[in-house]
Amino acid sequence: MIVGVLKEIKVEENRVSMTPAGVEVMVGHGHTLLVEAGAGAGSGFQDDAYRKAGAEIVATPAEIYRRSEMVMHVKEPQPSEYDLIREGQIVFTYFHFAAAEGLTRAFIKSKGVAVAYETITGPGNSLPLLTPMSEVAGRMAAQQAAKYAERAQGGRGILLGGVPGVAPATVVVIGGGVVGTHAAQMACGMGAKVYLLDMSLERLRHLSEVMPKNCFPVMSSPATIRELVKEADVVIGAVLVHGAKAPKLVTRDMLKTMKPGAVLVDVAIDQGGCFETSRPTTHREPTYLEEGVLHYCVANMPGAVPLTSTAALTNATLPYAVALADRGWREVARQNAGVREGINVALGQVTYRGVAEAFGLDYTPVDEVLG
Repeated sequence: MIVGVLKEIKVEENRVSMTPAGVEVMVGHGHTLLVEAGAGAGSGFQDDAYRKAGAEIVATPAEIYRRSEMVMHVKEPQPSEYDLIREGQIVFTYFHFAAAEGLTRAFIKSKGVAVAYETITGPGNSLPLLTPMSEVAGRMAAQQAAKYAERAQGGRGILLGGVPGVAPATVVVIGGGVVGTHAAQMACGMGAKVYLLDMSLERLRHLSEVMPKNCFPVMSSPATIRELVKEADVVIGAVLVHGAKAPKLVTRDMLKTMKPGAVLVDVAIDQGGCFETSRPTTHREPTYLEEGVLHYCVANMPGAVPLTSTAALTNATLPYAVALADRGWREVARQNAGVREGINVALGQVTYRGVAEAFGLDYTPVDEVLG
């Protein structure tokens, strides 16, 4: 198969979907790799490294799309790419369709095959291609919260861990999954008082056993959130609804009760955000004030640490890329139920229920497309 590796064009996105080591593996399987010039530079990989691994360096994304049977990204295709996607062409990347109606309709029109990193499932209903970036984003959430809690950055001017004789900051993490757990671990490591909310009693029991003593796992409810945000110096939104829009758990009315200069970090922003007042921001302009509360809503947080993020992501995605290139998307999907879950749109049909429901579109079970 001819496989194209695109340069990311989303603002301040420096990751790349395949390393030179990954190219070497793919070439070893007999595939042709086209890498857009400069694609790996932000992650520390120069074009010469890709050439030595066996790739051809290609000047433009248009040529990548024209020649490739499968193209790989890290983030979703941008509007300038919509008309380049060809019928039957595999696009393998993070899509987050349920938060992007324009992208969804454009991809339907293209009749391409969208294999979404974020909805591929593994054993125990895990999300093997989302997990590495969730780990990075969770840890970054606490790191960014600590920075923006500083007065010079627009926050209250509070040190998360406090000092002897001065109380630490209160951090509320909504969601006890991968993102929330990593965010809470980092905040606890800084010395903050952390409330970690989840709706699963089984999960809360586990968290109470493994988390540090300055972390307090609490059953989540609207009433609990309403009370805790009043006390919070930082609120981290870490809620994931698999393949669908995130629920709005912190309302504008709740925001009005918060301390001036408190910080909200919405890690769910690429799924629409879990705060009513959230809107996507970029690393270039990461924050804004709403009701006196500082919002950090960067939709590609791991893009700020590409050396770490690219290595973590490509470790997870490479085996899937090899399988898709070796056997084609239909055969892989027939044999692997987890990959079937990753096919969100195919040949003009929406094949993921959460995406169809988000925009009132017709839903076609993926098995009907596989034939």
